[in-house]
Amino acid sequence: MKKMPELFGNMVFNDAVMKERLPKDTYSKLKKTIKEGTALDIDIANAVANAMKEWAMEKGVTHYTHWFQPMTGVTAEKHESFLSPTEDGIIMEFSGKELIQGEPDASSFPSGGLRATFEARGYTAWDPTSYAFIKDNILCIPTAFCSYSGEVLDKKTPLLRSMEAINKQALRVLKALGRDDVKRVSTCVGAEQEYFLVERELYEKRPDLVYTGRTLFGAKPPKGQELEDHYFGAVKRRVSAFMKDLDEELWKVGVYAKTKHNEVAPAQHELAPVFATTNIATDHNQIIMEYMKRIAKEHGMMCLLDEKPFENINGSGKHNNWSITTDTGENLLKPGKDPSKNLQFLIFLSAVIKAVDEYQDLLRVSVATAGNDHRLGANEAPPAIMSIFLGDDLLEVLEGIEEGREVEARKKDTMLTGVEVLPDFAKDTTDRNRTSPFAFTGNKFEFRMLGSSQSIAGPNIMLNTIVAEELSKFADVLEKDASEMTIKAIVKDTMKHNKRIIFNGNNYSDEWVKEAKRRGLLNLSCAAEALPYFAKEKNINIFVKHKIFSREEVLSRTEIMEEEYSKIINIEALTMIDMAKTQILPSSMKYLKDIAKAAKTKREISENISIGLEEELIEKLSSLNELLYATALRLEEEVSEAQEIINIERQAKYYHDKVSMTMSELRGYGDSLETIVDRSYWPYPVYGELLFSIQ
Repeated sequence: MKKMPELFGNMVFNDAVMKERLPKDTYSKLKKTIKEGTALDIDIANAVANAMKEWAMEKGVTHYTHWFQPMTGVTAEKHESFLSPTEDGIIMEFSGKELIQGEPDASSFPSGGLRATFEARGYTAWDPTSYAFIKDNILCIPTAFCSYSGEVLDKKTPLLRSMEAINKQALRVLKALGRDDVKRVSTCVGAEQEYFLVERELYEKRPDLVYTGRTLFGAKPPKGQELEDHYFGAVKRRVSAFMKDLDEELWKVGVYAKTKHNEVAPAQHELAPVFATTNIATDHNQIIMEYMKRIAKEHGMMCLLDEKPFENINGSGKHNNWSITTDTGENLLKPGKDPSKNLQFLIFLSAVIKAVDEYQDLLRVSVATAGNDHRLGANEAPPAIMSIFLGDDLLEVLEGIEEGREVEARKKDTMLTGVEVLPDFAKDTTDRNRTSPFAFTGNKFEFRMLGSSQSIAGPNIMLNTIVAEELSKFADVLEKDASEMTIKAIVKDTMKHNKRIIFNGNNYSDEWVKEAKRRGLLNLSCAAEALPYFAKEKNINIFVKHKIFSREEVLSRTEIMEEEYSKIINIEALTMIDMAKTQILPSSMKYLKDIAKAAKTKREISENISIGLEEELIEKLSSLNELLYATALRLEEEVSEAQEIINIERQAKYYHDKVSMTMSELRGYGDSLETIVDRSYWPYPVYGELLFSIQ
C-alpha cells in the first residue's frame, strides 16, 4: 500500500493541487471568491477549468460530469467528454462556462409539481466550496441543481443556504459578545454509517432484497444478536478485505474514513469519518454509500443500507454528530472547565435547546421515511418522540441559573480499575444515553434518528435553520444589552419555556411515553403522520425568513416526500404479493402434496400405522396456505384502492394505516410457513443463511 500522504486525496482537485497548478493571482482570487461568496469571474473560471482538465487527463480521464444531489436521495451525473472537433481532427477542451454551468433535464427528477413534463430545462451550478474529484475515471464536479424558473430541485442548495443562515446569525451573537475576531461560523458533521453485508449469491435469490433492499418475509433464526458476541468482535477476513479496499478508495477521493468495526447485529458493521464542514460531510456520505455498494459487489457481497433489512435484530442508522465552529478554530458547543461561567457556551446551548423544542416537528420530519418507520423505537434506535439528553451535570448548571443559585463545576472522578498494572484515568462526568434521539456528547450533539439510507442534507438543513432562527432572536436582545445578567435571563427564559424537551432517562420506557404526552411533546409514530408538519405555517415562515426555501418549495418537497413514502410501500406490497403467490404458496403446496403422498403410502402399507403427524401438518399447511392466499388477494385490492386516491397526504396515510397493516399480516403467515415447510422446498435463502454465511 502506498504511503498515506501520497494516497490520501490523490484523486481530488484540492487546494494543494490548485495552488500548484493555478497562477498565483488566479488562485488568490478564487480563494477570495470562495471565502466571501462573491460571483466567480469568467477569466478565473476558464483558468480553473483548464487546470482541472489537464490534471484529470494526466490521470487518464476523458469525461467530466456535474455531480449533483436531486430529491431522489442519491446522486446524479451526466457524462460529457473533453472532446471537441477541429478541421484537423479533435482537441480536448473544457471551458469556464462548462465548469460553472450544466443543463440536465429538470422534468425527469422529483419536483413536487414545480415543473411540468414539457418544461424540461434545468441547470447545475458549480459549488466551488466542494472539491472536484475523480470517480470511476470520471471527473466529478459537485454542483447545485435548479429549474429554469429558479426553483431549487436538489439537496445541496438549501443546505448551503442553511449554513449561510446560521453563519449570519451566529456572527451577530458573537459580535454582540465582543468577538470581533471571528469572521465565519460553520457547522461541522461527522456521520457514522451503519450497514449490513450479505452474500451476493444469496441476495440475488431474494426478490425482496433485490427490489426493496429489505426482507419482506423471514422467520426468526435460532440465533440472532442475543449473545452480544458480534459487537466490536474480530472482523471476519472477507469483511476485513472489503473494509481495507473501501478505506483506500475513500481516501483517494478525500473522504476521511477513520473508524470501522462490527456493529451489534450479525452481519452488521459501521464506518465513521472524521468531522468535516456540513456540505463536505454530506458529499462524502453520499460517496461512502455509493462506494460501499460497489466494493461489496467486487468482494462477492452485497451492502444493505436499508433501515431495517431484517426483523427482530438491530436496524441501521446514521448518527449525525453536529457541532458549531469558528474560523479561529473554536468549538462553540464546548462547555469548558466551568460551563456555568462560560456565557458564550450557554447562549449557543440555549439556542439549540430552544430550537429543538419549538421545532421538534421539523426534526421529526427530517428523518421521516418508510424505512425508518420500521426502525425507530427499538434495538438501540431512538423513539419517534424528540427529546434532548444533556447529562446530569449540565442540566444542574442550567437549573441553577433558572433558580438563581450558584453551581460549582464538578471535578472529574478517577476511574479506579483495581489492577495495579492498568493505569487509573479520569472518567467523564456523565454516562452516555443510547436511547436519546438528540444527545449532547461533550462538545457536540448526536442526532441519532437518521436512517442509514437517507441523505444527511435534510436533517442538517433543519438543524442549521432552526438554530439560526433562535440565534437571531437572541441577537436581537444581545445587540441592545450583552451583559451577564441579560445572558442569564435568556438562559432562564429558555429553561422556563423549553425545559420540557430535556430528558436524561430511558427513552424506551412506557413511562416516558406517558410523561412526554404530559409535557406536550409530539409523538409522531410514522412518516405519514409526520410529513405534513413540514408545511405548517410556522415552519414555512422560518424557511422563507432565512431564505432557505420559498413557500412553493416547502409545499413541493412535502409532496415529494409523501409521494416517495407511498411509492416505496407500493413497491414492497407488490413484491410481497408476487413472492406469496408465485414462490411461497407453490412451495408450500408442493410440500403438502408430498406429505399427503407419504400418508397415503403409510396407509397402503398398514392401516395400523399412525398418520397423525401427517394429518396435523396437512391441516396446518392447508390453513396457512388459505390465509396466505386470501391475505395476498386482499392486499392486491388495497393497493389498487390506494392508487386511486388523488390526495397525496391521504394516500400516504392509507398506505400506512391499511396497506402496511395487511403486509404485516401477510408476512406473519409466510413466516409461519417457513418454520414448517421442509428447507429443501423453501424458495429462497432464510435468515440464518443470510446473516451467518460470510466467513
